Amino acid sequence: MRTWLTTLALIAGALPMTAAPAATAQTDPPVPLPDPVVVPYQITGPPAERLNLVILGDGYQWDQQSLFFEDVDRNLAVMWATEPYKSYRNYMNVYQVSIASVDYGVRCDPDGRIRHPDGTVRDTGEREGPINTKNTALRMIFQNGCNDPLARGTVYGGAPVNCQDYAAYYSDPADACETGTAAHNRIMSDFVAPVLGIPSTSQNVQTLAIFNTFTYGGIGGSQATTSGGSPQGPLISLHELGHSHGTMADEYPYSSRDVVRPCYTGAEPTSFHHTTFTSTQDMATAQHKWWRWNGEESLSGGQIGLHEGGNTYPCGIRRPSEHSIMRWIGFPWDQIGREHMVARITGLRNGGQMPLPSRPGLDLGQVGPAALEGVVGPDEVLWVKPLQPRFHALQVTWRIGGAAGEVLATHNAPFLDLEALDLAPGTIVHVEARDPVGPDGLDWVRNPSTGNSATDAGYNGPRFVQTRQWVVGVVPVTSTPAPADLITGGTLPDRRLGGKEWAYVETAQLPDRVLNVTWELDGESIPNPYNLRNLDLGALGLEEGTYSLRAVVTDPLDPSASDSREWVVDNVLPTAPRTLSEPLTTLGGELEHPVYFGGWDMWLDPQDELTGYDEERFVVGEFRLDGDGWFNYFGFPEQPMPNSPFRFRHSGTNVKALTYGNLGSGGLSKATFEQYFDGHPSGTFEPGFGTHVVEHRAVDPAGNVGETEAYRATVLPGGSPECTRTVSGVHPGQLTVEDGVTCLTGDARVEGVVDVRPGASLVVSDGAVLGGLRSDGASVLQLLGATVEGDAEVSGTTNDLVLVGSEFGGSVALTGNRGMVVTILSGAPREYGVLAIGNTIAGDLVCSGNTPGVNAFDVPNTVGGSKLDQCAGL
Repeated sequence: MRTWLTTLALIAGALPMTAAPAATAQTDPPVPLPDPVVVPYQITGPPAERLNLVILGDGYQWDQQSLFFEDVDRNLAVMWATEPYKSYRNYMNVYQVSIASVDYGVRCDPDGRIRHPDGTVRDTGEREGPINTKNTALRMIFQNGCNDPLARGTVYGGAPVNCQDYAAYYSDPADACETGTAAHNRIMSDFVAPVLGIPSTSQNVQTLAIFNTFTYGGIGGSQATTSGGSPQGPLISLHELGHSHGTMADEYPYSSRDVVRPCYTGAEPTSFHHTTFTSTQDMATAQHKWWRWNGEESLSGGQIGLHEGGNTYPCGIRRPSEHSIMRWIGFPWDQIGREHMVARITGLRNGGQMPLPSRPGLDLGQVGPAALEGVVGPDEVLWVKPLQPRFHALQVTWRIGGAAGEVLATHNAPFLDLEALDLAPGTIVHVEARDPVGPDGLDWVRNPSTGNSATDAGYNGPRFVQTRQWVVGVVPVTSTPAPADLITGGTLPDRRLGGKEWAYVETAQLPDRVLNVTWELDGESIPNPYNLRNLDLGALGLEEGTYSLRAVVTDPLDPSASDSREWVVDNVLPTAPRTLSEPLTTLGGELEHPVYFGGWDMWLDPQDELTGYDEERFVVGEFRLDGDGWFNYFGFPEQPMPNSPFRFRHSGTNVKALTYGNLGSGGLSKATFEQYFDGHPSGTFEPGFGTHVVEHRAVDPAGNVGETEAYRATVLPGGSPECTRTVSGVHPGQLTVEDGVTCLTGDARVEGVVDVRPGASLVVSDGAVLGGLRSDGASVLQLLGATVEGDAEVSGTTNDLVLVGSEFGGSVALTGNRGMVVTILSGAPREYGVLAIGNTIAGDLVCSGNTPGVNAFDVPNTVGGSKLDQCAGL
């Protein structure tokens, strides 16, 4: 693996690098521009046997390449934290392609940020708007972005405007007037293919162009694109790879963000994760599409079943889960998406075959005594090289007599020494390597099919199962000396291993003997009775800490022949400390429990102990709202990273016709128009007033998932009226509130009774009333963390009555009051009643005649006496 700092060092001679400029003016680029430089980021095996991801930079000027590498690191950190890429990282090679552009940014960027003095292109408050004359290496352009402020599709465009004027920046065979597709193809053919050693057009080569803008955008396909600077850029990447790797369609409910389409009325869609079925029972009877998963808790929140809307329609078509990354980026793939994604990764996309290098053998059905190809010596060592997922191992089963023959107990070893078996000539030796993704294993793939197509890749098919077989002959093998390098591959040594990961080595294959593998942890030998090439770190039960792991490979015939590989094992869990916006008050309980009007902000600071890394590495943060699927923490859309908080609001925040941070029905993200539906098949929107639970955690570069922390937050409708009179400090005697809005804040201390007259309002925030409280006909009465030592009698409040987190030394009587009325986005009214939440009352709590009732928002009150009438359940 190459980190971005070491990458810079490697290309320093090929691509001029300087410190970030001290002014906004860009230093003139070199003439001609330097050639693209391809740097391997992660190489796990031969490109022909891997899925190869090639990441190209566009719109990064010659002195902005460090910014490109940081954007690559952030993209890959999120990818490696998201299944199935997290588990199958070792199945992929990744290459960075550093390409200098004449201009920064992207053509027709609807926002068009100005380049910052530090070289970044972010939201500094200065915008240049959509410019069609940008000249970038890959000609990336927002489709119709010069006219549509909501444009998001970003593609390889045509030749730059006035391209002939830039001829000096290009040297043969580059052409100043070539199209973006032509530039992409030329760079892939001339620079990338020689590094890969396979044609750049091979089906197992995927490109991802990261373009240099803060604006949300991207597109899928085998040439996917994503925004480098957008807070959601890495999530756009995953969504777009879902199209190309997973052959998945969009699940969101629109074609244009702000346009509501009619309900879908067509035939059953070809997409494997959309249907016109309306009954899960009918799906099961017909064994249709995702019927095996219906009723399961979805990985992306809620329950798998039939959820209205998808495939760019708001209704008339159904998807498996309420949320998924193919609907709203931030959530992971649900089980249906993951099932197909993992099949496409292990089968090298369209190849349909799980790689399994082996001792050359026979295809099934070609075995026979007369066969010459695949005949092996009676004392030979047979071998296969199964790939190694990060958190489980493939199952290797050896048999004598073919696929249905006797099983040999080799303890999952990838080799078989025939000498000790004394097999007769003509004996068939069969081996199966199986990824245990079926229901009896990981339960990631429930389709039992033997097929390997994009929509019918079962766990019994060649994407997850490979077999090899040989015929035992009569000619003994000839002993050969061991090569200089006994270790030929394995877990990358410059990547730290997670505490629950499987480490592995690949060794040279000798025809007459098995090389010995010894595992050592901090210098202490780990038992390896079956001479296995992989090691389950999770089974060691490691204490928290950092360890040194070493694999030593030796030749049993030559003790002087030895090879080793070392790793750092990171078993220190990352953390994601939170900071919350200032609450109205805080309620008691095991979890931190702030209370807000309308919503709140949350900052997460994902952190990790990064000893052993040469530079800072991106640590991924995640959170989950009310148990409804883990969501990637990226700050907030259109806000500068990394200091922007995620904003939770009762109905979310509208950003370019999409809603984020929604506490109401439908989940965190929605198309904004969905919140205006009333009586629509996809459901009427309800704002998220009430009490919520938020969990949060971090995922570090080694793949460790931190402990989950949690808090509760209660969101109240409305807000406090503006104060016309503020009381602070000690107020002797009785306080009469006759008109306006009187506020008691902080250290306010009223030594007598507080009497609120008709039409007046009182807001007490943390203040204290030593006498009782009388209120009859008030407009608004709010006690937020207040203390009332006497009795409280409140009647006839006309607009809003809120008692939250307050302490009452006597009894409380609430009679004939009216709670807050909220008009939701569809225009319909919602009444939440009088709010009595998390209070402590020494005497009785008596409630009667309140409209429409009294609501605790699922936070009980502690009452020393009786709870009567409308408050009996509080």
